[in-house]
Amino acid sequence: MAKVNVLIFVESRYKVSRKRIRQALENQLNQHSMGNDCEISVAIVGDRKMRELSKKYKGEDKTRNVLSFSLLEGEKVESPTNRLRLGDIIISYPEVIREAAKEEVLVDDKVEELLLHGLNHLLGLHHE
Repeated sequence: MAKVNVLIFVESRYKVSRKRIRQALENQLNQHSMGNDCEISVAIVGDRKMRELSKKYKGEDKTRNVLSFSLLEGEKVESPTNRLRLGDIIISYPEVIREAAKEEVLVDDKVEELLLHGLNHLLGLHHE
């Protein structure tokens, strides 16, 4: 079983379960039988930051619930270790709150849903 290193950044005012984030990503990656150890970063940010990223990278002046940036795209960078760096998943916490309320689901469940959606994009599994 590959070792999964999860780097998590959370803006201080947002309450998320880092343990649940790690566990969800590890479970999903182990289901995909990743051969190498891998690393992924997760950032939980506010709407202002998400809007800024959306504008810069998607050309859309709006907030969104999740963005993912694969490190497997673009120019290849040699890793000093044998660890596969998958990329970054950014989630807008205020958008999570709005969607969880609308869908009547728990905030942690919504965070996990968006996290796995972003991870699928990093793994090359896209929308039907």
